[in-house]
Amino acid sequence: MSTSILIVVPTLNSSALLPKLLYSLQSQSFVDWRIVFIDGPSCLDHKNWLTSCCLQEPRCSWFSQDPELPGIFGAMNQGFAAAADPAEPSDWLLFWGSDDWAATPTVFAEAMDALASFPPEAPPDLLVCSGRYAQAGSLARPTIFHPATMLDAAAYRRALLLGSTPPHQATLIGNGARRRLARYDLGFRLSADLDYFLQLSRHRDLRVQCLDLELVHMAAGGISGQQTRRRLYEVRRAYRRAFGWRWCFPFLLRYLRRLASLL
Repeated sequence: MSTSILIVVPTLNSSALLPKLLYSLQSQSFVDWRIVFIDGPSCLDHKNWLTSCCLQEPRCSWFSQDPELPGIFGAMNQGFAAAADPAEPSDWLLFWGSDDWAATPTVFAEAMDALASFPPEAPPDLLVCSGRYAQAGSLARPTIFHPATMLDAAAYRRALLLGSTPPHQATLIGNGARRRLARYDLGFRLSADLDYFLQLSRHRDLRVQCLDLELVHMAAGGISGQQTRRRLYEVRRAYRRAFGWRWCFPFLLRYLRRLASLL
């Protein structure tokens, strides 16, 4: 089975954070990865750092964000296009923020080893791992979508209905998922990743492999944490699009799960 991974990282004046991310990838025992930085209107110092990084590390590249695709999910939509580039296609697509980094030097190798049991012509569409938020030198409990198992479309949709959500920073998106849906809905500024996973669940032949593997560490905070009312509105809207009148069940269960994890 082919195992190339593309990590897409939207950036905006975040060059102080990127060396940690880059080092965590260069330390990986699995080497068939590459990074595409998609940069917003950053300052010259940041762009100079990206240019220098790409000269020193051939697995890195960067380009400017298309102004017709605004916001972080607009940048991520350019990442979907980069993964489908016929000149350098990628088997797996992973979206990270500038303040994310690989949990250990072996996590990509472990993820790819788990895929080795699948026939090359029938890999899963999503490979869902876990991640942890880090703040002030400590790690929160891992964000786990589902116990390690293969989920068919019905089981995947049921997990979503019960308020679980695949953490997008720990979810590798395969070719099968991208053939079904290869863009985020730009009507969502903060929750397009949730909407993406919900819309994928409509495909009855979807196959999702969940792993007991901590893939990524993520800095706590960010813009979504500063816009609570907008986040709640978008989450409710995403659930209504997916489940209609039943939207209140996953909405309430989602936040009950979060409260329980804090306690």
